[in-house]
Amino acid sequence: MSDWNDHPTLSGTHVRLEPLGPDHAKGLFEAGQDPAIWAWLSLRQFEEPADAERFVEAATADPDRRAFAQIDVSTGLVAGTTSYYQVVAKHRILSIGHTWINPRWQRTALNTEAKFLLLRNAFEVLGAQRVAWETDSRNLRSQRAIERLGALREGVLRAHRIRPDGSSRDTVVYSMTEAEWPGARARLLARLD
Repeated sequence: MSDWNDHPTLSGTHVRLEPLGPDHAKGLFEAGQDPAIWAWLSLRQFEEPADAERFVEAATADPDRRAFAQIDVSTGLVAGTTSYYQVVAKHRILSIGHTWINPRWQRTALNTEAKFLLLRNAFEVLGAQRVAWETDSRNLRSQRAIERLGALREGVLRAHRIRPDGSSRDTVVYSMTEAEWPGARARLLARLD
C-alpha cells in the first residue's frame, strides 16, 4: 500500500493528470470559457484569469484534496481538472470529483482514460476499499457517466449543498468497491481499445 499523501503525475496515452499548480491557471481559464461547464458546479464560471488563479490556490490549499490538471497529451492543452477528495487513509476511502472538462474532450478517450487512471491508482496503488462520487440530482449527464464507469448508485443526500444561485441541492451518491474494480477495469480498458 502506498502513501495516501502522495500526489503523483498519472500518465496515459491520451491524458496526463498532473498535480494542479499555479502554472495550470491560464489553461484552466481558457478551458473554462464554455458556460455549459458550470451549470452543475458549486462555483461560478471564471470571469477573468485571476478567478482561475484563486481556484488553483483554494484547491491546492485543501489538505483533504489532491487536485489534478487534465492535460491533453496530443496538444499539451489543459482540458480541465479533477480531484481526489474526502481522502481518509485510515478507512481506505476517497471520492473523485470537483471534475470538469471543456466540452471538446467530453465523452472522449481522454475523459475515459482520466477516470481509468484515477481508479487504477486508487485501487491498485493506494489500496482503496471504496471510491465514491457525488453529483447534483438534476445532473443526469453526470449520473449516466458515473454509471458507465461501473459505479453503483447508493442514494440521495437531501438538501446536501447550496448551489451558487442559492438554491438547495440534493446530491446523488455513487460508489465502487475494491471487489467491483476488476470488472470495471476490464470494461474501461475495452472502451479505451
